[in-house]
Amino acid sequence: MQVEQQLSEIKNVVEDALNLAKKLGATAAEASISKNEGISVGTRLKEVETVEFTNDGGLGISVYVGQKKGTASTADLSPKALKTAVEKAVEIAKYTSEDECAGLADKELMATNIPDLDLYHPQELDTQKALEIALETESAGMETSPLITNSDGASYNANVEVRVYGNTHGLIAGFPSSRYSLSCVLIAQNDTDMQRDYAYTVSREPDQLKSAKEIGKEAAELTISRLDARKIKTTKAPVIFHREIASSLFGSFIKAISGGSLYRKSSFLLDTKGQQLFPNWLALAERPHIKKGLASSPFDDEGVGTFDMDIVKDGVLQDYLLTSYSARKLGMVSNGHAGGTHNVIVSDTGQSEAELLKTMGTGLLITELMGQGVSIVNGDYSRGAAGFWVENGIIQYPVHEITVAGNLRDMFNNIQAIGQEREVRGSLQTGSILISEMQIAGA
Repeated sequence: MQVEQQLSEIKNVVEDALNLAKKLGATAAEASISKNEGISVGTRLKEVETVEFTNDGGLGISVYVGQKKGTASTADLSPKALKTAVEKAVEIAKYTSEDECAGLADKELMATNIPDLDLYHPQELDTQKALEIALETESAGMETSPLITNSDGASYNANVEVRVYGNTHGLIAGFPSSRYSLSCVLIAQNDTDMQRDYAYTVSREPDQLKSAKEIGKEAAELTISRLDARKIKTTKAPVIFHREIASSLFGSFIKAISGGSLYRKSSFLLDTKGQQLFPNWLALAERPHIKKGLASSPFDDEGVGTFDMDIVKDGVLQDYLLTSYSARKLGMVSNGHAGGTHNVIVSDTGQSEAELLKTMGTGLLITELMGQGVSIVNGDYSRGAAGFWVENGIIQYPVHEITVAGNLRDMFNNIQAIGQEREVRGSLQTGSILISEMQIAGA
């Protein structure tokens, strides 16, 4: 089926559900459908381990009877199942408590222009080709060095999706998208140590993935580099969060300035809009309409149009990230963040990875984080870590079984530099982050 025809049919289903909700007594309603088709294959030790096909989807509907809300969902999109789901949602709404902040996002915020963001690059879902890619990836990694003694496997994933959202403001809009990924996990061993690491690549376009040989070799080299890891003594020192994990720091920041955390008063960044939270050179810019962007979208999960937004400028928090509900709770207006952020890009100070190490001098380069020791309520930060000890700007040896600790507010304020080589495989893009000092607990 052509994607245009599929979009049209799904829009009709959404429209039918909304009309039925109104007939059954709903004063407002919103519905969304996503249909996903994909393939996932996995190999281990050069043998096929998994082959999975997905072809699923479903409708979710929320109805409002005054300020009362009811929700229902169904994977069956037949007229009978659709009618049952809508009836249940309306029935639920009649028995829930009123909530003055419930309801659709404001009509004037609805997306009116749906730009083509070039997110859809379909490719035939060929099982044999997918398996060949995964096998080649793992083989390339295993053959890199005799130190690679085992494998946790390689996997190739391909997915195409059509998403439609509609509500009784009159908006019914949707778009197709695609996503492809390739990964490999390897194990290295010598006389004294055994280590594990991985590499991966992801893109909207299948031909923009790194090659199987590149991913296999990268996974092998990263794994081997971790052999003979040592423990270090407890100390205070500068720390670099490598770009592949650095996004987690700003992910905690995003969570702390999101409306849900703020109206529940469960954020350490309450009442910080307009305050300096970072060095004055640092900026976070959200750019939802980047062509082929992994987190690009013309509208959020409530149909609110997305737009370019400076979240942090000159180190100062410019605005919170709000849905319609959290905005009403806070006496503010939604800015299109139902469902999360869309391509947040962190500024940098221009250094390469090598230059960043020289700027740090002696300290810890973190390449892996473990555990969930981050409190959004008070900003306390304590996580298990592994990486490399650096002296005079040169990596000396791998380290493991350590914990890094601090407070996020201090950590943000003490960011000394951010490298120019960005991690771009997610919704938040940042370079490696140098923090002037953190507590490191070791042996």
